[in-house]
Amino acid sequence: MNKRIKIVIILFTLFWIILLSRIYFLSIKSNKYYEELAQENIINTEYLLPTRGEIRDRKGSLLAISKLGFSISLKPHLGNKRNSKILKSDLQYIHTYFPKTDILKITNVYHKKDSPYNHKPIKIIPFIPYKKMILHFVKFARHKNIIIEPVSKRYYPYEDIASHIIGYVAKANSKDIQDDKVAKRIGITGKSGIEKYYNNLLEGKLGEQIHKVTASNKIIDTLVDTEPVSNDIQLTIDMRLQKYLGFLFGVQNGAIIVMNAKTGAILAAGSYPTYNLNDFIQGISQTQWKGMIQNLDHPFTNKVTRGLYPPGSSTKPAMGLSFLNSGLINENEKFLCSGVLQLGNRKFRCWNQWGHGATDLTKAIRESCDVYFYKGGLRVGIDKISTDLKRYGFGKKTGVDLPGEFIGTVPNRNWKIAKFGEAWYRGETLNTVIGQGNFLVTPLQVAMFTAAIATGKEPIPHFLQSINHKKVTFNTVNIFNKFEKTKLPVIREGMYEVCNHKKGTAYKHNISAITMAGKTGTSQVIGIPQEEKKRMSENELKFYQKSHAWFTTFAPYENPQYVITALIEHGGHGGQAAGEIVSNIYNKLVELGYINKKYITHPKFLLSEDKNNSKSSVPKLN
Repeated sequence: MNKRIKIVIILFTLFWIILLSRIYFLSIKSNKYYEELAQENIINTEYLLPTRGEIRDRKGSLLAISKLGFSISLKPHLGNKRNSKILKSDLQYIHTYFPKTDILKITNVYHKKDSPYNHKPIKIIPFIPYKKMILHFVKFARHKNIIIEPVSKRYYPYEDIASHIIGYVAKANSKDIQDDKVAKRIGITGKSGIEKYYNNLLEGKLGEQIHKVTASNKIIDTLVDTEPVSNDIQLTIDMRLQKYLGFLFGVQNGAIIVMNAKTGAILAAGSYPTYNLNDFIQGISQTQWKGMIQNLDHPFTNKVTRGLYPPGSSTKPAMGLSFLNSGLINENEKFLCSGVLQLGNRKFRCWNQWGHGATDLTKAIRESCDVYFYKGGLRVGIDKISTDLKRYGFGKKTGVDLPGEFIGTVPNRNWKIAKFGEAWYRGETLNTVIGQGNFLVTPLQVAMFTAAIATGKEPIPHFLQSINHKKVTFNTVNIFNKFEKTKLPVIREGMYEVCNHKKGTAYKHNISAITMAGKTGTSQVIGIPQEEKKRMSENELKFYQKSHAWFTTFAPYENPQYVITALIEHGGHGGQAAGEIVSNIYNKLVELGYINKKYITHPKFLLSEDKNNSKSSVPKLN
């Protein structure tokens, strides 16, 4: 066969193979693609956006609402050359009534979203307040190219009060919208606090309208029409009490928690300093953000759940209970405190350089004797102590309904080997039992354990009270064994004497109308050499070197109902820094009706009532 003929035949064959392959691909393989494309030309799905749910306090005060406003959109295809004058005219029209509008910015937004394939209106202004738009509503509604739609914007009426608890919403990023259909379409999501923890609940569910349309997007028929769903929640906090906390704290920094000891419901909780939630709605500047992050007082950190501090003596009740649980020490055994304990070549001093003398557990808690706990810790050992501390709720999450809770650190042999690859020393046991060294807790963990001491059970701390007016319940946990439960009265007695015995560390600063029990604590920020400690006072230290002040309490002592735990950063001694603050909060609880006036025991308040010949009023303390 002629060579040329062969080449022609081969080329002819290749041509038909390619042609048939292409026909196969277009008619069979691409059928699904074009079917879906055609379907899009006749079916249009429009999502109806839910209004983000309201957040209220336990008395119904609004903490977070969605303010009504309007968005402005323009019809598509105005960006081409033929319609460019129309677009310019429409944008100028909008600017005439809203002169603060950045024309260049909204022009860029429009061009970015405009294309020959887009037949939907293009949103150029996401929010204009209701009061501003309503004045010009009719004019805009009559404009053929402008579409006005109702929208909402988050607003926090109390601004900075309870800011770390309520949290805020902000623009959703790519990670936020991966599995969140609502955030993807609304463009905002909860970023912190309750707003973040209950984001899926608060944002609600999308409504849906599915229309049969023409190629030019004209609706022929409605196939599906479902309404969006919104959810409102109510919190356990009382904003009257919450504002009072801020007033008492003043310019001090730290954290404070007021919690129902039996249920775990948190009536108020503050992390200080605070910040204005409304600043984050539209996004803060890089300068503002940098200022907050670099602030040494850490205003952006929720210190209630994410502040890690050495607990100081505030955890001595937990240490004492562990001592008793070991079976190696009983409540009546006394250790001699001479003001110092010699361990090898080192001296571990008591805060009282003259010593406390013969000291049993009740006295050790009352007067916060370090040497008692040094000696008890050496006898019981860190392994037993750390095991009990974890069971008591330290070194793990409390389960509170706030995001990003820290667990803290309960140090022991295994922890040190894993972290540093080093052996444990007995001196570290001594640091741990007085709440120093690597032992780190959150204020909420201390509050939770205090509630457990007061009631015998550990509650799950929480802020959620109801969803759409339906009450939500939380469980309590049995953390104590039978033997420990029999010893709780001993621990409570020691805590009672802290506040009510003349030698108690909080006695001089107790002005509570009711009988409270508690434990003070002073946690060092910097290491002070033992040989220097006796001649160095908190007043000699610079502010950021001063110790943190702890005071954790429960009351009424006769019938424990509430726990108040305060942590004042660089406040010095616990009783002195926080005693009056905590006392005044208990007085406020009486004033607001949370604690029955029959529990009033303070002579000052009883005298006041006798003078008025009535037991129905409690003096208001500012």
